[in-house]
Amino acid sequence: MESIIAWGLAHLNYWTIMLLMAVESSFIPFPSEVVVPPAAYKAAGSAELSVFLVWLFATIGANIGALINYYLARYLGRPIVYAFAKSKVGKLFLLSPEKVVKAEEYFDKNGAISTFVGRLIPGIRQLISIPAGMAKMKLLPFVCYTTLGAGVWNAVLALIGYSMAFVPGIETEEQLIQKVSVYSKEIGYGIFLVVLLCIAIHLIRKRMKKSKESK
Repeated sequence: MESIIAWGLAHLNYWTIMLLMAVESSFIPFPSEVVVPPAAYKAAGSAELSVFLVWLFATIGANIGALINYYLARYLGRPIVYAFAKSKVGKLFLLSPEKVVKAEEYFDKNGAISTFVGRLIPGIRQLISIPAGMAKMKLLPFVCYTTLGAGVWNAVLALIGYSMAFVPGIETEEQLIQKVSVYSKEIGYGIFLVVLLCIAIHLIRKRMKKSKESK
């Protein structure tokens, strides 16, 4: 895995960004923090890359990876997904039945919108498309929610990476990734809380409207 990361950092362009983010968004463990922020950091210091295109190709790649999970889960079915998670190959990909159960419970609890909110939660992000596939969620809403969630997350990572180009004391990619890992988790949880608050406000207003109509 370290060699793949090193290769990706040495060959950062729009296609490798898309490829690595597709890997990150599938069931293969790969941190998005080592892809988008370094690319945005590089875009801030040169004309080789555009921050907007870094974000765009990263989001396209995230959708590709999510669709791989979605279709595998949809057509293989629940028993095979769990059997794979229990297998030695599944363990190599850091999968486990417990992780799949966690993602499935989250999806069952929150419904279709969990494919959006789940993209912002560490530990759930890569796996939330699996229960969506097992539940045979309609493709268009799945793609829309996934694009929105992945777009928000990648925008956060791109903003952090871009801003790090103007922070003194960051001279190597390793230092950049360490800083990004800290900030991305904190900001990711912050975004998650904001999204939950918005959903709660929406549900409260919806219930208040129904209660007024019933009177």
